[in-house]
Amino acid sequence: METIKIAVDAMGGDRAPGAVVQGAVQAAGELGVPIVLVGQKEAINRELAGLTYNPDLIGITHCSEAATMADSPIDVIRRKKDASIRVALDLLKRGEVQGVVSAGNSGATMALAVVVLGKLPGVERPALGAILPGPHQPTLLIDVGANVDCTAGQLIQFAIMAESMARYIMKRNNPRIGLLSIGEEASKGNELVRETAAGLRRIPFNFIGNVEGRDLFSGKVDVIVCDGFVGNVCLKLSEGLAEALGLMLKEEIGRAGVATKLGALLMKPAFAGFSKKVDYAEYGGVPLLGVKGVVVISHGASGPKAVRNAIRVARRGAQNRITDQVSESLNRYDAYYRKLKPHRFWDSFMRKNA
Repeated sequence: METIKIAVDAMGGDRAPGAVVQGAVQAAGELGVPIVLVGQKEAINRELAGLTYNPDLIGITHCSEAATMADSPIDVIRRKKDASIRVALDLLKRGEVQGVVSAGNSGATMALAVVVLGKLPGVERPALGAILPGPHQPTLLIDVGANVDCTAGQLIQFAIMAESMARYIMKRNNPRIGLLSIGEEASKGNELVRETAAGLRRIPFNFIGNVEGRDLFSGKVDVIVCDGFVGNVCLKLSEGLAEALGLMLKEEIGRAGVATKLGALLMKPAFAGFSKKVDYAEYGGVPLLGVKGVVVISHGASGPKAVRNAIRVARRGAQNRITDQVSESLNRYDAYYRKLKPHRFWDSFMRKNA
């Protein structure tokens, strides 16, 4: 079996390099996956000095720069040729690693992934998903910020790419695909939603139709598709709501009497399970779909646990050949529509046949 090695942007994220190095060491120890920490060697070695790890599983690739959260993607591309995320992506392009993980500047990571790795054939824009918790199993929401203005053809591509991720990474058989709208009826939604739904109904996969905002956490579908503007609002709202619920619960327990506090103590395992379900660190990160390689983007505030789990996601993506699976799905459905029309399906077909 091919060895899966993951490059980690050690300088990316609000808590880098400390939390990133700790998470990488945890992943190497628990998963047995070789890690290449990319960043300023001296800073990385300072963090490693206090940790116990297998040196055979932890390597360092030195670089002199980092993409900060204040940097614009274009500035990183033009001026920071030795930025840690760029160096990590270069390692992936050369085949020295099989995946890249970064909790750094997501805009720069996405832009550099396109520049360094390139897009898969036929992909207009790569998309970024997010895992949302549910009562029984999580749901993949795509796109969550990579593309704020989308066409129907692009949303259809997002759905096809996400279907592959749900099938091969989330292990869902015949994933259910929903389109986010303001009502379940086919007539509901703006022009973009109606046009996209018309196209999705023609694709031979499990498209169940429109879903509403309340279905983000219901488990009704495996994948929910929307543009990046709406998806990012949903994602930030979800994170804020989970945090607010936890704080309100603590406040209520703090003001309660002895009996309630005793009950809360007995409910501690249930509270812990709830906290685990809504903690983004449990999901680590999600692949940037549509580029030629496994690139996993994590939350900027990622701690060691989130970094460890992001590495787990990257390894699983490489093991399951998610890039190849996405490419094959795009080719398969594109060929299907070529039989119906002599020209490409995407936007021109949608405008004429919606």
